[in-house]
Amino acid sequence: MEKVFIQYINDYRGLLFKVCNLYCRDAEDRKDLFQEIVLQLWKAFPSFRGESSPSTWMYRVALNTAISNYRKESRKPQMQDTNSIFFEIPDIYSLPMRIENQRMLYDAIGKLNDLEKAVILLYLDEKSYAEIAEILGITLSNVGVRINRIKNKLSQQLKNNIYGS
Repeated sequence: MEKVFIQYINDYRGLLFKVCNLYCRDAEDRKDLFQEIVLQLWKAFPSFRGESSPSTWMYRVALNTAISNYRKESRKPQMQDTNSIFFEIPDIYSLPMRIENQRMLYDAIGKLNDLEKAVILLYLDEKSYAEIAEILGITLSNVGVRINRIKNKLSQQLKNNIYGS
């Protein structure tokens, strides 16, 4: 059982990192969340019956863990270090445009609610609507509606960032 679990973690570590990157900005927080997700996967592993694919099961556990962690952390008072990056002004002209666009997209995604983040993460990971519905426990038609609304919301946020409206 342990060998199978370790193989799953190694095979699907990329999806775990995606979830961690989406819900945590700080590298240490991402490491902590990754460990928490692996712990929750280990606890849930004996009850995994293989009725869904391992990636679907792992996404479900990872997203639920990340959302629970995000909610718990958002209740804590936030401390800001005066040496933080908030006081650094990046030279955006020295960054490749692709990296800047990606940062803007992830900033916009970060402003979405928990379910919207999960939906768009799975969509960007090229999961089918059926897989997204199964992972998140929502209907297939709800997936389509949510994806369209999220795309519109992200598009509007990006336009506002670019044009400053």
